[in-house]
Amino acid sequence: MFTRSGELVTISSIKANLKRYGKSMRLRLLIILLLVGLIPLNLLKQGILDNYEKQTINQRADMIRSQCQMISGQLYESGYMKGQSSELIETELSQMGSLYSGRVVIVNNNFQIIKDTYGIDEDKFIVAEEVLECFLGSNMDNYNRSDEFLEVTAPVVDEVTRETIGVMIISVPTMDIREGREALGNTVFILQILLTLVVLATAFYAAHILVKPFGKVTASLEEMKGSFLEEDISIPDYTETKLLAEAYNRMLKRMKVQEDSRQEFVSNVSHELKTPLTSMKVLADSLVAQGASGEVPNELYKEFMTDIAEEIDRENKIITDLLSLVKMDKRSSDITIKETNINDLIELILKRLRPIAAKQNIELVLESFHPILAEVDETKLTLALSNLVENGIKYNKENGWVHVSLNVDNNFFYVKVEDSGMGIPEEDQEHIFERFFRVDKSHSREIGGTGLGLAITKSAVLMHHGAVRVYSKEGEGTTFTVRIPLKYVP
Repeated sequence: MFTRSGELVTISSIKANLKRYGKSMRLRLLIILLLVGLIPLNLLKQGILDNYEKQTINQRADMIRSQCQMISGQLYESGYMKGQSSELIETELSQMGSLYSGRVVIVNNNFQIIKDTYGIDEDKFIVAEEVLECFLGSNMDNYNRSDEFLEVTAPVVDEVTRETIGVMIISVPTMDIREGREALGNTVFILQILLTLVVLATAFYAAHILVKPFGKVTASLEEMKGSFLEEDISIPDYTETKLLAEAYNRMLKRMKVQEDSRQEFVSNVSHELKTPLTSMKVLADSLVAQGASGEVPNELYKEFMTDIAEEIDRENKIITDLLSLVKMDKRSSDITIKETNINDLIELILKRLRPIAAKQNIELVLESFHPILAEVDETKLTLALSNLVENGIKYNKENGWVHVSLNVDNNFFYVKVEDSGMGIPEEDQEHIFERFFRVDKSHSREIGGTGLGLAITKSAVLMHHGAVRVYSKEGEGTTFTVRIPLKYVP
């Protein structure tokens, strides 16, 4: 047997649609609404039928017991309970049995059956719970639904002493009650079907109305089509959809900022990568041109080669920052932890950066209060702290200062980097650790930054399960604080 490829596609499509609909909120809401509507209907139906049956049984038992009370007085007055015969009593008992199509049994105070309208157990003795309870003053009704009979016990009382001198046991069939229950059940079933249809229609409509706002969310998302919406999504139908729309709008704004930053970063990096190459090309062409026309003076050759070397260093710095960020992004990034002297590590960082600070007349000071040993990845932590100190130098004022302080407590060590630079606007402070973000873009381009330094710093600090914070006031300088655990916990 062969199946055509078109049939396979159709079957797969049907299965996919069924699976998707099976997981939809509309179906689940529909099921919940149906359960909420149909379960009470079934409980109501069962309650009506059970109540009908109970009420009918109680009424039947009360009628029998009422007739037993009338006969009870005659049983006492006629001496029937003492063995005297009475044609009137016999007739009434026979009529009572015929009226209910049942059986009447009379038991004396010796638990002996003195009358059985069926004529089966006369002169026999009976010791049963309902008989004993009746002699003690409690009337019992025993309804057996499976065998379809009702048994009622009633006392025969001595009208002088008010003592119970016998018990009447009346057993009657209840087939008519069962038939009445079935007839009522059929009527209720028809009503139940009508109500079920109403509940079903209401559930479909309610599920459609309840899910409709989420369709608006989907439609709004579909409108994006690879671009950002000009206006915010507003779906105030429910609190949940309102919160969802607000969260989406916030996410969209963050994505738009990141996309703008990414595009700007690509533009900046393209420019930064191209500029050194262009400079090297111009310098190399000049050397080639002058070499073709004669010997190149040593001074000029040295100057050009120095400029080429600087451009190579600049290109290398950009590429290194990009590679560092890529490595930080990898979840499986290797981290080499070992016990490190943090004082020596920071001293080495400042030693490397002092020549850069000296060129701008920046005072670079270290304050260390305690010797510190901590479990860190020396390479990554060095990169993180170097970026902070180097930023403090690059974005500083002429004749400014950068103070680095180191402290420790029982669980963490703290590095604080303060500078007297240009500061960071308050509205930009929450974004400075985002990759590609730069505060003063024009000034950053002059300085040569790529907007990756602080993103690298944050990633490195987080890899150590630490935290980095910024405090800044525009025009008055910036302070970065870094907190790193002394013991590394994988």
